Amino acid sequence: MATKKELNAKKELARLYYMQGETQKSIALKTGVSETTISKWAIEGKWQIKRASINIARPELVNKTLLLINSILENAIDAEDPLVGIGKITDQISKLATTIEKLDKKTNLVTVMEVCSSFEKWLVVRSHHDKHVTNDFIIKVNEYQQYYIDDFSTLEKP
Repeated sequence: MATKKELNAKKELARLYYMQGETQKSIALKTGVSETTISKWAIEGKWQIKRASINIARPELVNKTLLLINSILENAIDAEDPLVGIGKITDQISKLATTIEKLDKKTNLVTVMEVCSSFEKWLVVRSHHDKHVTNDFIIKVNEYQQYYIDDFSTLEKP
């Protein structure tokens, strides 16, 4: 039976794999923990929400918003009378443009999570040729990144 420290290390490793997009089945095989336990950890730790925050990154949101603007313009051009509803179309585009501007201006939780995720991936690659970057080191760095992410909303307030 695993000690509490070993179990916590497996849990953290499982979380790292989950954040990188691994399936629960794959994580269970890699960590030697049951799929049921992985599922329980994922639910308790709200891993799905955190992974979504990483995967739905700011550049992706900006690109999707630009595609939406393009679609609105194409539909207006293809309409019988492109000037019908021009006020509504202009309003929609203006709101979407404001959304893009807001996404590009401020460091937010998504940005922080993107940076943490990129750094985490870099550490994993680095660990293959740098003896100082151990699994324990990566887990400890990730633990502190998680503390920062959890506290981010209070840290960004003046």
